[in-house]
Amino acid sequence: MTSWNFGEVWRSIGDLQPDCVAIEQGDRIVRWGEFSDSATRFASWLDGLGYPPQSTVALYLYNCPEYLIAFAGALLDRAIPVNTNYRYGTDELTYLFDNSDSRVVVFHGTFTDKVADVRDRVAGLEHFVFVDDGSGPCPPWAVPFETVVAHPVASLPTPTSDDLIFLYTGGTTGMPKGVMWRNDDLFARLNSGSFRKFPDDATLEELLDIIATEGPGYATLPACPLMHGTGLFTAINTLAGGGRVVLLESRHFDATELARTIDEHTVNVVVIVGDPFARPLLRTLQAQPGEFTLASAFAFLSSGAMWSEEIKAGLLAHQPNMMLVDAFSSSEALGMGSSVSTGKGTQKTARFSLGTDVRVVGDNGRDVAPGSEEVGKLMLGGRIPLGYYKDPVKSAATFQELDGRRYSVPGDMARVNGDGTIQLLGRGSQCINTAGEKVYPEEVEESLKTHPAVADACVVGVADEDFGQRIIAAVELHPGATASESDVINHVKSHLAHYKAPRAVRFVDTIGRAVNGKMDYARHQREAADWVTSLA
Repeated sequence: MTSWNFGEVWRSIGDLQPDCVAIEQGDRIVRWGEFSDSATRFASWLDGLGYPPQSTVALYLYNCPEYLIAFAGALLDRAIPVNTNYRYGTDELTYLFDNSDSRVVVFHGTFTDKVADVRDRVAGLEHFVFVDDGSGPCPPWAVPFETVVAHPVASLPTPTSDDLIFLYTGGTTGMPKGVMWRNDDLFARLNSGSFRKFPDDATLEELLDIIATEGPGYATLPACPLMHGTGLFTAINTLAGGGRVVLLESRHFDATELARTIDEHTVNVVVIVGDPFARPLLRTLQAQPGEFTLASAFAFLSSGAMWSEEIKAGLLAHQPNMMLVDAFSSSEALGMGSSVSTGKGTQKTARFSLGTDVRVVGDNGRDVAPGSEEVGKLMLGGRIPLGYYKDPVKSAATFQELDGRRYSVPGDMARVNGDGTIQLLGRGSQCINTAGEKVYPEEVEESLKTHPAVADACVVGVADEDFGQRIIAAVELHPGATASESDVINHVKSHLAHYKAPRAVRFVDTIGRAVNGKMDYARHQREAADWVTSLA
């Protein structure tokens, strides 16, 4: 069986098609030869620091070619790349760099002050690579990225399939956890769901023959950050197929820029995070009819947030020849399910076809029967991470054995429909227990968002003497739209059991999702509790 390492694959593709484009961002073009050469020189510089294999390199960057070059360079030196959330404050950065045992940090110039604050707090953090973004000069304690990628090429260690990639994920509570993926497992898992899928038993030589025969792969635009799994994994998978990664220039999501970039750069696959990205894009298309065609896009891929039927239908009305793939995954469990909508029809929100090696298991340890109302935990077997870095307790809680087989169990709950599809209900950690009934926030949120006035919603449980927990909804309305509390509550009651409907609604200017589209349930729960107290 073939074993894989992304760095080795990319270096070979660079040799195969040096003049083809690997990365684009605005007017900047990085061809495969430059990508491979720069990554090799980065690896040579890194190797000269003398750290042992599997030392860690933190990438503290906005989306840019340097992110992927440094990622590849770390792998070529058998180092472990570590994603860094660029929204973190000093304390969170200190925790991340310390927990990951980072030795090197590659950072954008705009983060110089934060890195300066952190550099003396973390033992072992010794080297800093400065990526110039026009925000200021390189500090004396860092080395410019241009200097690093001009380093003489040296003899490098041979990457292995067991070499690790860390993906730090914030989850819903607590400090971030470092998910440990073997290169081989991640490559195989991503390949299994790729638009350019190589045979499972293909060798590197056969992979290169396919690229040479069929030509470079498709062009992917991750509209979401590379610092999160959805953006990073789709980008590295595209490169693994010899394709082209297109990056937006703006550091804040701009739907008009996205639409323009798709057309100008002939993007084939667009990666988003559900409604927080798709809704503004649809508004832009509707507000400027005929301005953007999206003709080159054969697929939109979403993961990480709910993607509603109405938005999917609107996008397909604009470009009916593409498919919309709603992928249900997490940092710990890739490929748990998917939902595909085309011009012939859209799939219902939160309804997914189960992926390979996926089970829905009830409290009794048995698979949930299709068509029953039983709720179970989603469990993914096969190619899964090794666990969380330096956290055996949380690793044991998430990566469990059942029937002699190891599974990833990130906490997502679901029902199994009669046709074998699943209805996703959300994380068990956010489950609300009201008057003895379990209510899953995402199910209620999706019902709320089908109200014509509602743009986004968040549902939480607040302590209540009579019910145990009272369901409170935060609702963001469309610009210019109006709705009363009773309108919204009755709308949910018309779709779901009455006990699932919010008992109170607080209207907010914005739900305030994170840059990756994730919901901050902890913040909303605090705000809801304070709001309920103020009304008492």
